Amino acid sequence: MKKIIFIFVLIYAIGVAQNGHNKNFDKHPVLSNQNLALQAKQDHQIRKVKKAVIVPKLDGEMDDPIWKETMWYGLDQKWLGPSYEFNDFFGRYKMAWTPEALYLLVEIKDDILFDQHNNPLKLWWDDDCVEIFIDADNSGGDHQYSNNAFAYHVALDGNVVDLDQNQKPILYNNHVATKRKTNNDVSIWEFEIIIYDDSYKEGKINDPLILGKGQKLGFAVAYNDNDGSPERENFIGSVFIPGDEKNLGWINADVFGTILLIE
Repeated sequence: MKKIIFIFVLIYAIGVAQNGHNKNFDKHPVLSNQNLALQAKQDHQIRKVKKAVIVPKLDGEMDDPIWKETMWYGLDQKWLGPSYEFNDFFGRYKMAWTPEALYLLVEIKDDILFDQHNNPLKLWWDDDCVEIFIDADNSGGDHQYSNNAFAYHVALDGNVVDLDQNQKPILYNNHVATKRKTNNDVSIWEFEIIIYDDSYKEGKINDPLILGKGQKLGFAVAYNDNDGSPERENFIGSVFIPGDEKNLGWINADVFGTILLIE
């Protein structure tokens, strides 16, 4: 029996040592479900989001009162792909909230808008799209195939895609409404995002969260840029992610920033 226990401990120790040298093991690692459950998200990039007295109109314009009162944040962190020039891409965003929804204004300068897949559930990340990451309780952790958090891919045609609990892509068009207007190479996207927590079940009746002052949510936004290639060329996000592996948002909500709702 002692020999068996010794072998088990030795195998476990080797496994821990190997994980410690994994290239993804940094401040925001991709962790197993067991380890994720034992760790709490560390708040970072805390943004204060102001309440909108008048609900923004989804029209792809910047003339709503709340957009005149709020500041721009940069969409400028290269998560994937080579370096890019200003004439190829520039991005920034603003945010607001009401009790019923979170509102997001995104301005994207992109010289080529590319949508190669008519089927919204096929290789959706390789088309130009805005990706919105939401963690309703700011708890962090794994969400790749769960509703612990959502990674909404919003396509040029307005379809919204994420993976469900069965590891299949489905449309979440009832979660995110959007309107985009493009003038030359500049697109203005407005989004209304209904917030659901980890109790959300596909195919069931789900109550959205009522948002309130002082509430924290995990949040990030990114842009998949493709100028005509079989695969996306760049993935540019709003949050700095340390380490070499930065394409973590669709798996691990620990890398999301934190938004704080204020009045």
